[in-house]
Amino acid sequence: MQDLTLDDGTRLLHVGPHKTGTTTVQGAFNLARERLAELGVYYPPGRQPVRAAQAITGGTAPLGEDKPQTKHWNTLVRRVNAAAAEKRIVVSSEFFADGDDDAARRVVEALSGDDPLHVVVTLRPLTKIVSSQWQQYVQSGLRMGYADWLHQMFEVPPYNSPTPSFWRRHTHDQLVERWAAAVGTENLTVVVADESDPMMLVRTFESLLGLPEQTLVPERARTNRSLTAGEVELVRMLNVQFRASGWPEDLYAKFLRYGAIMKMKAEHAPGPDEAKVVTPRWALERAAAVGGAAAAKIANSGVRIVGDLDSLGAVPPDRGEDATDQGNVVATASAAQAVLGAIGASDAFEEDVQEEVAAAQLPLLERPVRETDAKSLVQVLLSRARRRMRRGVRRSLRIKR
Repeated sequence: MQDLTLDDGTRLLHVGPHKTGTTTVQGAFNLARERLAELGVYYPPGRQPVRAAQAITGGTAPLGEDKPQTKHWNTLVRRVNAAAAEKRIVVSSEFFADGDDDAARRVVEALSGDDPLHVVVTLRPLTKIVSSQWQQYVQSGLRMGYADWLHQMFEVPPYNSPTPSFWRRHTHDQLVERWAAAVGTENLTVVVADESDPMMLVRTFESLLGLPEQTLVPERARTNRSLTAGEVELVRMLNVQFRASGWPEDLYAKFLRYGAIMKMKAEHAPGPDEAKVVTPRWALERAAAVGGAAAAKIANSGVRIVGDLDSLGAVPPDRGEDATDQGNVVATASAAQAVLGAIGASDAFEEDVQEEVAAAQLPLLERPVRETDAKSLVQVLLSRARRRMRRGVRRSLRIKR
């Protein structure tokens, strides 16, 4: 096994991209923060510096979130430089992958200081990424269905509408080339995740940093599961109705992302009969071809490689799954959690919230499992949101008087 350990004083920058195990890696670092400090490794506050990465790369915040500002980036750089006495410094955010060539150079220059910087790119097969990335876009406000989105990404030049960040993140050979040009090929490691070994990524980071085994352990309690086909259709339809209603964007994060979606993912464990989002065969083959071509270029790039590059071009076996019927049905338990989350997020401290929560559950919980269609649930959520907004306006008027 090759020795991956970086020299003392080397700063490690993990740039993702999205959907390549970044949540696992960041959660493990965040969980081990105190132990890492004892071992001379500094990990900046928080799970990851999202706003800082967005600010330096020119990225945009998800719908309803605060816009990234230069001060966020400056704060991160100041913290990293203040920790220069530590043996090693680790910064991780998949949002660095959104930057262009110039952004990559600026990041390397600012974070390296007087010490060497090593960049890590984690990769998974594109066939495993496409559905998850589409779901993430939907959870950030995207209204386009999966079939149409795949058509746009793979078949409609210039392949950048409606999500231009997709190929910037996931043309993996260009991503590696971009960061290798900024930091030097000898200072970049590509880690291809092993789908059969969920601990492979954290063990690799332990090796890079010379940490004892099991210093980094994934957070077991954190929920970052994929949505079922019915759940993501519910969110997509809410996005459509949200736009049609002309509501302020700042309500989206509160009412949907940190209300309905978060509650649904945290409180509902999908059953085996709940349909998953299925990628059609033609798209899997196209994604595998793109991944295979990228793997060949990465292999010849001169960067250090950990893991099986060939897996990036493998076409998954045909399991006979039907991608034409993604389902418009949400399990009753999941639907109820979405309603509760949205109502609770809108105003968890109103005196009558418990009555409204109970009223919201009844029409859903009285139905047999899998008979709550997404369209009906959208109407339940929206009607309660409108009532909340009207109450908020009335309260604001009373305060002003």
